[in-house]
Amino acid sequence: MSDFHIRVMQKDELNLALEWASEEGWNPGLDDAACYYQADTDGFLVGVLNGELIACIAAIKYSDEFAFIGFYLVKPEFRGKGFGIRVWQAALDYLQGCNIGLDGVSAQQANYQSSGFQLAYSNVRYQGKVLPMLPSLKGQHNEKDQIVSLKQVDFNLLIDYEKDFFPCERHNFLKKWIKQENSQALAYFHEGKLVGYGVMRQCREGFKVAPLFADNPVIADALLLALLAGASVGDTFYLDVPECHQAGLMLAKKMSMEPVFATARMYTSEIPSLPLGRIYGVTSFEIG
Repeated sequence: MSDFHIRVMQKDELNLALEWASEEGWNPGLDDAACYYQADTDGFLVGVLNGELIACIAAIKYSDEFAFIGFYLVKPEFRGKGFGIRVWQAALDYLQGCNIGLDGVSAQQANYQSSGFQLAYSNVRYQGKVLPMLPSLKGQHNEKDQIVSLKQVDFNLLIDYEKDFFPCERHNFLKKWIKQENSQALAYFHEGKLVGYGVMRQCREGFKVAPLFADNPVIADALLLALLAGASVGDTFYLDVPECHQAGLMLAKKMSMEPVFATARMYTSEIPSLPLGRIYGVTSFEIG
């Protein structure tokens, strides 16, 4: 008789889940495991069949009120056998009582709706190449404005700015995310006030700019160009933009980026009131 059970994933096992994600074409960051684990050390579940890890899911409980599901994977040879739905249900049980968000592939919307999720909006992943001549911003931004490393910024300032962009605090994750290896994190200051920040991390292929938050398009442009200055000409980079954010879509177009796929952002309860007009790049499809 086969033995299947679900348990909390160990930290080192998260690297295996990232390998599965890479095989699915999700292109994870080189240091995602260490960062994601900080979000909720009990929130990564794994399905084990006869001692073999065959399925995983991220069920990140950020607070008693808000959570996020992602990283839902079953090894190909074990799909269609009911293991995935058991892992999915275990995640929902762990997050019971929370408003749960997710970014799911559009084709699975009906399945998520059957579990109580409702569509909020779509996010679009754009792909581009670092060009020899990046668009010029000369004369568009204030000469007194500053772009500095986030490592130089008081973390409390970042927390205060970040709170607009996520339904609850995620301090442990954020602290690790902005200082991860193989990345660059920049902040934009206008007249001494933090008005935008962005992180670009190296992935299995190219770089992902995530997040990119800014108070207006000029700030977003400047941050993106400053981040890309840390890459090489011809490098691939990605940006995940809310489809309803026209300035974000225009930024992707300006950078000669092309859409590669879309996700459905869904929630089980009320749709959080996020400033989508200031979100030029989503932090993560896997953990929010």
